[in-house]
Amino acid sequence: MASYKLQMKGIEKVFPGVKALDGVNFELKTGEVHALLGMNGAGKSTLIKILSGIYQKDAGEIFLDGKKIKIIRPEDAINSGIATVYQDPQMIPSFTGYENIFLGFESNKRGIFSRINRQKLLKQAEQLLKRFPVDIDLTKSVKQLKTVEKEIIAILKALSKDMSILVLDEPTSILTEKEKNVLFDLIKMLKQRGISIIYITHRLEEIFEISDRLTIYRDGKNVATLEVKDKETNSGKIAKLIIGEEINKFYPDKGNDFGNEVISVNGLSLEGVFKDVSFRVRKGEILGIFGLVGSGIEELSKVLFGAYPKTSGIIKINRQEVNFNSPSQAISHGIFLIPWNRRLEGVFDNQPIYFNISLSNMEKIVNLFGLVQQHKEKQIVKKISDQLKITPANINQNVSFLSGGNQQKVVIGKGLFVEANTYIFAEPTTGVDVGAKVGIYNLIRKLSRHKAVILISSDCKEVFSMCDHVIAMHKGRVTMHEDVDKVNLEDMFLKGVMG
Repeated sequence: MASYKLQMKGIEKVFPGVKALDGVNFELKTGEVHALLGMNGAGKSTLIKILSGIYQKDAGEIFLDGKKIKIIRPEDAINSGIATVYQDPQMIPSFTGYENIFLGFESNKRGIFSRINRQKLLKQAEQLLKRFPVDIDLTKSVKQLKTVEKEIIAILKALSKDMSILVLDEPTSILTEKEKNVLFDLIKMLKQRGISIIYITHRLEEIFEISDRLTIYRDGKNVATLEVKDKETNSGKIAKLIIGEEINKFYPDKGNDFGNEVISVNGLSLEGVFKDVSFRVRKGEILGIFGLVGSGIEELSKVLFGAYPKTSGIIKINRQEVNFNSPSQAISHGIFLIPWNRRLEGVFDNQPIYFNISLSNMEKIVNLFGLVQQHKEKQIVKKISDQLKITPANINQNVSFLSGGNQQKVVIGKGLFVEANTYIFAEPTTGVDVGAKVGIYNLIRKLSRHKAVILISSDCKEVFSMCDHVIAMHKGRVTMHEDVDKVNLEDMFLKGVMG
């Protein structure tokens, strides 16, 4: 046992309606880079949040250097020498690099009147920086720094507390190739100094560049742990293990009765993000777009909805070219987006169901004097709520009291209230339990019979299983564009994660 720096044994975690981790094991050696792989919802992020003290495990044991430890709070993880750098490191943009490194630990003295010696902090930060092969002006404010520099500041913050285990969550998702190489040089230096690194990624090519071993999770369980240098470890084998051979049976049947074209896109581009995207969607059809963070799929959804202005390209609705520069104009052209982050972009969670649904099309319920006709509003919303089977059925209930699946149905309800012709679903089942997923999938397929539907997701199995035509994107360009019956899941996955 003592030969491992870290062991996690039989870890279980249950959320309402979902068993996120089911007896999961993980072992980390001293001075190794160990990659964690799996689809969204596979359990890897939950495992890391338990290790970081954000979540508490329901069962299992954690050992550090052979000794059993308890991690209940983030402070417990830090005191055990475990630091996590998340995908989007939280910093204060107006503070300098060195101020962010020591944020919360500026002085050894307690009390509101303790003096902060900034010169001393800067000197300590510079001494820390000298140990690593990077050059950053620590006196610059974070908002002036490049993306990779911010990532390194977050890593230095972790190392300032004498960490022996560093967790990196999708660290290269928004880095350029040059910036990635800078980060990898730092990781190699940390490894030489005996620091153990857990590396979470979807990008298979990076595993072979930086990792010693990899562990794959699927549906909350261990699938395999492989040596990267083993001659049998290759992208195809990893992809099969990540995806699994069996497609879940809860996806509805594919479409087979396609009607007229509703929306088409030709050469759509957003400078610096994605380029030359083209497709068409007909009634009865679901177009699926698969890609990872940094592929451009999120920005594509927002260009289609008017939230971001396109750089070039043509959008046609019912074969007529349209131009819009705001979501309200997109809605007026019959396009509605069920957004990525429902809490930030989809609902007012301190307001009732009826308010959230009707807000998308107030013109529908106001009288000649501009006053809301509440009886009409609630009558229409009640019909939509019943159609979507939102639970509880009380449309006066605040959205904050609903489950994730029912909150998502409220956002979909906003689209139905608009009576759009094209619906864009972005990550429609994130944070939704299995039962609610089935309902949402059936609803999407039912909606596609009379409308155009675009499903955008970083879950390739979801795209492959739900859609009639699929597009894969990698680093802003289309790498696959085919009818789903002409491709296999493994090829689609590799096109999205490796190009």
